[in-house]
Amino acid sequence: MTVKDPEAFQLLADDTRRRMIHLLRAKERTVAQIAEELGLTPQAIYHHVRKMKDAGLIEVAREERVDHFIETYYRAAAEVFQISHGESTDRKMEEQQALDALQNLIKLGMATKADASVASKVVELEKKMADLECSMDCEERIEALPDVDFFGRQALVKYAGFLQMTDEDFSEYLSLFRELRDTLKSGSGEGTRPRKKGK
Repeated sequence: MTVKDPEAFQLLADDTRRRMIHLLRAKERTVAQIAEELGLTPQAIYHHVRKMKDAGLIEVAREERVDHFIETYYRAAAEVFQISHGESTDRKMEEQQALDALQNLIKLGMATKADASVASKVVELEKKMADLECSMDCEERIEALPDVDFFGRQALVKYAGFLQMTDEDFSEYLSLFRELRDTLKSGSGEGTRPRKKGK
């Protein structure tokens, strides 16, 4: 989904709203659930939800009746938002998002390094990988499919991207993927994976 509306761009420039988008890309959530995860009040989250819904960045996924109340679940309106508002601005926002992710990996106990140089390298590698993945035309056709939910579209984009790659493209993709992994592990030379319960 390409974001061209300056108002929508301003909404995505806010850290809280970007974090909400990340949450809602992964899983449908209610206002109360978003508030709990972000440590904010439901009133504050509802204010953000209303603005983002009006801008077409998020949408209602489903509604459930709980006792005498209707619980509304929201999801991101697209798997990927491409912002068309100037290349340098886009790059700065992408690098900030990558830096946020690196910082959260450290909170999870992962051995990585959260600094601007690593974030910049991550963005560069992900852009090269994205150029080999599902084309914009393919993504638009997938978005237009009826009766396919958000998670189904995510899977379709991934699988269609792999099927469209030539063997040469796929080899390059794997090489870039390995370089991305090595970049993420650059903090100590070896990533730390949280152990599963009972091990």
